[in-house]
Amino acid sequence: MANKKMPGVVTWYSVLFSVALLHSARGQVSYSIPEEMAKGSTVGNIAQDLGLDLQRLRSGKARIYTGDSTEYIGLNKETGLLFIKEKMDRESLCAKTTPCALHLQLILENPMELYTITTEITDINDNPPTFQKKRIEFEISESAVTGVRFMLERAVDADVGINDLQSYSLKPTDNFILELHSQSEGDKNVEMILQRPLDRENNGVVTLLLTAFDGGHPQLSGTVQIHVTVLDANDNAPVFTQKVYKAILTENALKGTKLTTVSATDADEGSNGYVTYYIARTDDIVRNMFIIDQHSGEVTLNGLADFERASRYQLDIQAKDQGGLSDSCKLIIDVLDINDNKPVISLLSMSNSVSEDSTPGTVVAMMKVDDADSGVNGQIHCIINDNIPFALISSSNFISLRIEQQLDRERDAEYNISVTCSDQGVPALSSSASLSLQISDVNDNAPVFEKSNYEACVLENNTPGLSVFTVKASDADWNQNARVSYILEDSTVNGVPVSSYVSVHPDSGLITAVRSFDYEQVKDFHFRVKAQDGGSPLLSSTVTVKIIIQDQNDNAPQVLYPVQTGASVVAEIVPRAADVGYLVTKVVAVDVDSGQNAWLSYKLQKATDRALFEVGLQNGEIRTVRQVTDKDAVKQKLTVVVEDNGQPSRSAVVSINVAVADSFPEVLSEFTDFTHEKQHDENLTFYLVLALAAVSFLFITCVVVIISVKIYRWRQSRFLYQSNMPVIPYYPPHYADTGVTGTLPHGYNYEVCMTTDSRKSDCKFSTLGGKNVLVVDPSFTETMQHTVKENNGLESEYSTLQKPPNADWRFPPNQRPGPSGAGARPDEAGASAGVIAGTGPWPNPPTEAEQLQALMVAANEASEASATLGPRYNPQYGPDYRQNVYIPGSTATLTANPQQQVPQQALPPPQALPPVEAPKAAQTPASKKKPTKKDKK
Repeated sequence: MANKKMPGVVTWYSVLFSVALLHSARGQVSYSIPEEMAKGSTVGNIAQDLGLDLQRLRSGKARIYTGDSTEYIGLNKETGLLFIKEKMDRESLCAKTTPCALHLQLILENPMELYTITTEITDINDNPPTFQKKRIEFEISESAVTGVRFMLERAVDADVGINDLQSYSLKPTDNFILELHSQSEGDKNVEMILQRPLDRENNGVVTLLLTAFDGGHPQLSGTVQIHVTVLDANDNAPVFTQKVYKAILTENALKGTKLTTVSATDADEGSNGYVTYYIARTDDIVRNMFIIDQHSGEVTLNGLADFERASRYQLDIQAKDQGGLSDSCKLIIDVLDINDNKPVISLLSMSNSVSEDSTPGTVVAMMKVDDADSGVNGQIHCIINDNIPFALISSSNFISLRIEQQLDRERDAEYNISVTCSDQGVPALSSSASLSLQISDVNDNAPVFEKSNYEACVLENNTPGLSVFTVKASDADWNQNARVSYILEDSTVNGVPVSSYVSVHPDSGLITAVRSFDYEQVKDFHFRVKAQDGGSPLLSSTVTVKIIIQDQNDNAPQVLYPVQTGASVVAEIVPRAADVGYLVTKVVAVDVDSGQNAWLSYKLQKATDRALFEVGLQNGEIRTVRQVTDKDAVKQKLTVVVEDNGQPSRSAVVSINVAVADSFPEVLSEFTDFTHEKQHDENLTFYLVLALAAVSFLFITCVVVIISVKIYRWRQSRFLYQSNMPVIPYYPPHYADTGVTGTLPHGYNYEVCMTTDSRKSDCKFSTLGGKNVLVVDPSFTETMQHTVKENNGLESEYSTLQKPPNADWRFPPNQRPGPSGAGARPDEAGASAGVIAGTGPWPNPPTEAEQLQALMVAANEASEASATLGPRYNPQYGPDYRQNVYIPGSTATLTANPQQQVPQQALPPPQALPPVEAPKAAQTPASKKKPTKKDKK
C-alpha cells in the first residue's frame, strides 16, 4: 500500500494505490499497479513470487523482454525487485481499452527459462471531462413544441471505468431539461428537451450552462455554454429513413472509398426543409478517418483502415434543417481483415557455440514469433532446413531450437540454420531468420596411422643419428585435440632397451638410428610407436615398426683349420711316394657375413714350389699337382689366401708348412735351427726396445740443445757439439700387411736386416694367426714363425690368452673340420662338447728345455716313431684331420687308433742338461744337396 500525489493535480488531491499480486502459477505472474507511478517505484518481488534464488537471477543473466523499444519496467537482479523505469500513462498506452496490461517476459539462461509477467495498469482520475467546443449555439423557433429534442455535444473523458464520464447537469432549467441515452458500447448521448415553449418576444436568446461530471475521487468536471437563439416558427424536424446504418470496409482500402449514404427528410418547405448532414461524434480519429457530404449524406473513407488497430467503427450522423430542427442516426462500419502482415521473428536468446557431446534435447536458441493478423491469417507454422540434427518445439507463439540427434564436429563443424515462419493466409506470408551455430570440439577421435605396420631396411655399420623413415598419424579432431606426439614404447631387443637402438622424434615421428647396427648381432627387430594426441583425456594408438638390417661385407673370412699358433712351428707331412692329387690338408674357413659376402674362394698366394701344390678354389683342399720326387725340398711353405665375394672383398691369409719326407728324423734335420732362432728372436725384441729408448733420448736432447743455442747465441761466441748419429732401425719395403679387418686376427710378415757378423742376421718371422699341425722343436735355427700381436681386443685375447688343450685332444665328430667350415675350434667347444675321454685338468705348457729333451728322445727312437706313424705315410692313406691335429703343450701320444691312446705323464721339471748332440737322421736325396752360401753363414 502506498499514498502518492499525482503530478499536475491539485495538491490537496490524494490517491491511494495498491499493488497487489494477483496470481502466480506455471511460470506466470501478474501484478496490478496504478498509472503515473514515479520512476523507481517498486512493482513487486519477482524472485520471491516465482520462487527463484537471487543467485539464479545473476547466473542466468536475467533480463526483461518487452517487445518494443520502450522499457517501462526494469529488473534489479541483486534484489529481485521489479521497478518503474518510465512513468506510464494508461490513456497513452491503452486509450479506452480495458483492462490495460503490459505483457513482459523474464528470460533466464544456463539453462534457458521463460516466465511471463502480466502487469495491469489501473486507471486513476487524472483527466476531467472536456467538450470539443467552448460554446454551443442553437437556433430554435418559437413555434417549437414542447418535447422537441436537441442533441448536445458529448463530453469526452480519457479515463475509464468509474473515472469516466458519468453524468450531466443543465442550468437553468426553466425551458429545457436533459435526458441521457446509454449506447451499446457504454457511451451516453445527451439530449436537451424543450419542456416549456419559447417566447422570442420575452427572451430572444437563452443562455445555458452544460456541466459534465465523472465518477472519480475527487470528482472532476467540464463545462460548455449553450446559446439558444429563438427563431420564428419551424415546426417540422428532419427524419432519417433508418436509425442504424451498416457498412463493410476492407482493410487497406484506398482513400476515397464510398462506404454508404444516409438520408433524412424534412416536411417543411423552403429553407426550413433543406437538410444538411454532420458527423456528430467528436473523436479526432474517427473525424479524420471518415467524411460525409453535407448535402448528399455520402460517407467516404478519408484515411487508412487497419484491422489490427480497430476492427469496427461507429459514427453518429446528424441531419439539420434551416430552422434548427435535427435528427440523428448511427452508422456501424465493420473492417474485414486481410493477410497484410508477415510473421515477425524475435530472437530471445541463442548460444553461439555448443559442444559436440551435448545431449539431444539441449536448447540452443529461443525465439518469439508474432503475426498482427487475426484468424487464419495469424496462424503461424515454423520450419527449419532439412538434414540437420535440430528440431523446433513450439509453445504458443514461442519456439525453441533443440538438438535432435548426436552432433559430430568432424562431420559438420558449423551449422547455418534457417528458420522460416509462414502464416495460413492467402497468399501466405513468411519471414526467415538465419542462425549460425559453431560446434566446439571434444577429444573423441584417437590418432590413426597411415599404415597398419611399417617396415624399413637399413645397411649395417650405419652412422648413429641416421634418419630411417617417418611414421605419420592424423587426428580428426581440432586444435589441441588434434596435436599428435609420438612416443617409443618400452621394449627390449636381445635384452637391450629398444631406445638404445632407435629414437622417435615426438613431433615429426622421424625414426632415427641411435647406434650403428651390426647384421651379425641383430638381423631385424620390432618395436612399437605410440601416437598420442593432446586432448583430455588423452587418446592414443600404436603401430608396429620392423627394422631389417642389411648385411655389408665388413667381416673377413676366419680360418678354422689349420689352426694357427704363434708359439711353435707346425707342418703337414707328405711322403715322397705321394701320387698326383694326394690330399695334403684342407683349409677350412668361414665368414660370418651372409649371402654372397660369405661365398669363399681359396687361392695359393705363395709357395716354395708352385708346380707341386694346388688349392681347390671352392673347397680349400691342398693337393699335389705332380708326383713328389727326391729333388723336392723337404721344407715347403704355402701361403693360402681365403677371399670372400663381397664388394669390396675381404680376405684372410694362412701359412702352411709342409714337410716332404718319409721319416720323422728326416723332418727333424730340416728344423734344427729353430731353438737358436727363438732365442735370437727374444734377444731381438730386447734390443729393439733398447734402441727405441736410445733414439728417443737423443731426439729430446737434440731439441733441448737447439733451443738453448738459439736463446743463448748472443752470450756464446762459439759452441761445438758433437754426438754420434743414432742408429735408426731400417724397415725394408718387404713389409706386407696380410691381415684383415673385423673380428679376425691380422697376419703380418716382417723382414729385419741387421749386422752381417751376427748369427741373428737375416732373421725372418711371420704371423699366420693360427695353429699348425706338427710341433717341431723351436731350437732349430731355420726360418721360424712368430706371432705379431696387435692392439686389437679380440685378436689380442685370442692370441695371448690361448688356453692349453685337454690331455685328450681328439675332436668329437660334430667338430671335425669339414667342407662346411662350421665346426667349432677345440678351444671354444668346451669340456662337454670337445672331450671324449680324459677330462682331467689342463697341464702346464712345457718349457723349451722340456721340448728339446722330448725331441732328442724322439730322435734316438726314430725307428719306433716311424713304426708308430707308419700308417700316416702310406700313400694310399688319406689324412685324418683328427690325427693330424696336435695341440702345443700337450703330452698326448699320436696314434692312429683312438682306442689305443694312452695319456703320457707330464714331463718332469726341466733340469740342467749337458750339451748333447742330436743324432742325425738318415739322409734322403733331398737332404743330400749342397748347403748354400746362406746356410753356411
